[in-house]
Amino acid sequence: MSRRPHRRETRYATVTLLAGLCLLATAAAEPLPLADVHLHWKWNQKEVTGGEEAVDLLRDQQVALAVVSGTPPQLALELAELAPDLVVPIYGLYRVPGEWASWYRDEGLLERVRTALNSGGYRGIGEVHMIGGFVSHWRRPTISGLFRLAAEYDVPVLVHTEFSRADYTLGLCQAHPDTRLLLAHAGAMLAPSEVQRVLDECPNVHIDLSARDPWRHRNNPMTGDNGLLLPGWRSLVVDNAGRFMIGSDPVWPVEQLNPWDEPDSGWRELPRFLAFHRRWLDDLPVDVATAIRLDNALRFWRVEPAR
Repeated sequence: MSRRPHRRETRYATVTLLAGLCLLATAAAEPLPLADVHLHWKWNQKEVTGGEEAVDLLRDQQVALAVVSGTPPQLALELAELAPDLVVPIYGLYRVPGEWASWYRDEGLLERVRTALNSGGYRGIGEVHMIGGFVSHWRRPTISGLFRLAAEYDVPVLVHTEFSRADYTLGLCQAHPDTRLLLAHAGAMLAPSEVQRVLDECPNVHIDLSARDPWRHRNNPMTGDNGLLLPGWRSLVVDNAGRFMIGSDPVWPVEQLNPWDEPDSGWRELPRFLAFHRRWLDDLPVDVATAIRLDNALRFWRVEPAR
């Protein structure tokens, strides 16, 4: 004859069940690992957020791969020394104020970049700003030479173009089919249809969706008020899932245009910038979200996944 459970036993079982459910909920809420392919480590960021704190922020946000450009360039190596398992340093071109808009006039640029790549410390080049009104045509010898150098060393270039149509970008990527390009901010001003043109005509291009959040692209949104991709962007991303990556581009406040003498608190905004991406990624099919969140970046940057 079976006995009825004692009230205390029932209460204990109930508490145990609730505790188990809480653990499952906590595990389910744990953010998935991701790659951030657009990070800067500038001297005016370092003075606000120290290196150890920056690395802690990356780990707290479950960043499994962090592509970092330094200003000046060696700061990327400094951060990589603190987290060699996490940081992929790329060679930033800018050393002094205003160089982001004048780098192509530096006659010693190509030799400087070659020396940096020969060192073996840098695994890419960027961010390279090629913005209308600042940088001349991509046919200029210093500019074309930079992209040929990247192909010679087989390293990617993170490139920032800012035109309302894709024509300039298409000319660049078609002129350098052997250079692997990562187009920052999805072309910044480009509509989804223009981004699609680049993807269709340049198989050597991948797309970085950094800074396409409502705080920095108010006039050209990628997401709606609910944080989900707008229809045109959703179709673009889902149809080309193997070509997209995410990044934070932690520069803040946004009103400062490449400041040199003002503190930059962008790394403190990292949780907010990455939460923006997690929101719309969670709405996509699992295989698409997994590719964009991490797998595409691991493949593009040739990093072995953690076991």
